[in-house]
Amino acid sequence: MVVTRKWIYVKPFEGLPKDENFKLEEEVLPEPADNEFLAEAEFLSVDPYMRPYMASYPVGSLMIGGQVAKITASRNDSFPVGSYVFGNFGWRTHTIVNPDKNSGDSKPYLLPSFGRHPRSLGVGVLGMPGNTAYFGFLELCRPKEGETVVVSGAAGAVGSVVGQIAKIKGCRVVGIAGSDEKCEWLRKLGFDATINYRKVGQDGFGAALKEAAPKGVDCYFDNVGGYISAAVLGQMNLYGRISVCGTISNYNDARVQVSDPQREFVFKQLCQEGFIVTRWTKRWMEGIVQNLRWIEEGKLSYQETITEGFEQMPKAFVSMLTGGNTGKAVVKV
Repeated sequence: MVVTRKWIYVKPFEGLPKDENFKLEEEVLPEPADNEFLAEAEFLSVDPYMRPYMASYPVGSLMIGGQVAKITASRNDSFPVGSYVFGNFGWRTHTIVNPDKNSGDSKPYLLPSFGRHPRSLGVGVLGMPGNTAYFGFLELCRPKEGETVVVSGAAGAVGSVVGQIAKIKGCRVVGIAGSDEKCEWLRKLGFDATINYRKVGQDGFGAALKEAAPKGVDCYFDNVGGYISAAVLGQMNLYGRISVCGTISNYNDARVQVSDPQREFVFKQLCQEGFIVTRWTKRWMEGIVQNLRWIEEGKLSYQETITEGFEQMPKAFVSMLTGGNTGKAVVKV
C-alpha cells in the first residue's frame, strides 16, 4: 500500500495565489495493474503557465505540473523498476501511470542519461523550459548572426537559455530582469547588456533600452508582456521577429493598458507569433540532446533555485511568480 500526498486547487486565484487556494490531501493507491507503473516524485516543477492554466480547471482539481520521478513498481516492460521518468503527473508524490492512456504532450517518457548533471534538469534546461527556449526562439525568431536580441524575463528558466542560445548563434543579447543580482548573473552568462526594469522604472525603461540596444532590436523573446513589451516593440527594426512565450506581468494583476502597437507592425513589417512548446512534441528529444551537447561543450550554463520539501509547493510557486527564483524553480520532495 502506498499513500500519496497531493495538492488540490480548492479556491480560484484572485491576484497572487495564497495558501487558501491550496489544500494538501492524502490518497491510498492500489497496486499497479497490467501495463501500469508506480512513479515516486523526486523533483517537481513550478512554472508560470500554471497560474493562467488553472483558471480553466474546476475547484477540487489536482494542481497541474511536471515532475521527474523514480519507477518503484512496474508491470510495464518499457518502464522498468529503478528507471527515471518525466511525466505531467501534477503536484503529487506518487502516481499510478498507464502510459497507453496518455498521448501527445501528456505521454511520460524515460529520461535519457544526463551524465554528470543532476536529474532535476529534466524539469529545467533538459526538459520543457529548455525546449521552450530552443524551439520557441530558433523556430520563430530565426536569429541571424550580428542581430540584436532582447529577452524579457531573462533570468528565468526559459529566458536565461534563450539568451545563451542567441549568443551561440552570434547575436548581441540584451537581457531584462528584476534585480542587480540577476543582471550580474546574466552578464556572467555572456549577455552583452542588461536592464534592471525595477531600477529604471516604467518612465525610464525606453531610454535604458535605447542605450542597451543602440542599433534597435531585431528579435524579441517575450516572457512578460505589459509596458516592457510595448517599449521593445517601439524600438524594433524593419522585419523584426517577436516570439511570445508568456505574459507574466498580467497573470496576477490587472492588465496594463498600452498604446496600440498595430502601427509598428505595419510600417516596420514585423512578425509576431505566440506559441505553446508542445507543438514540437514530435521533435522533443532533439531539443534535449542539443541543449545537453551545448552544456557539455561549455556553451550553455544553468542555475536552479531549489526548495526542499513537498509541503513547500505553494510557497515555491508564489516565489517563482514574484521573481524569487534565478534560473529554474524546482521543488525537491
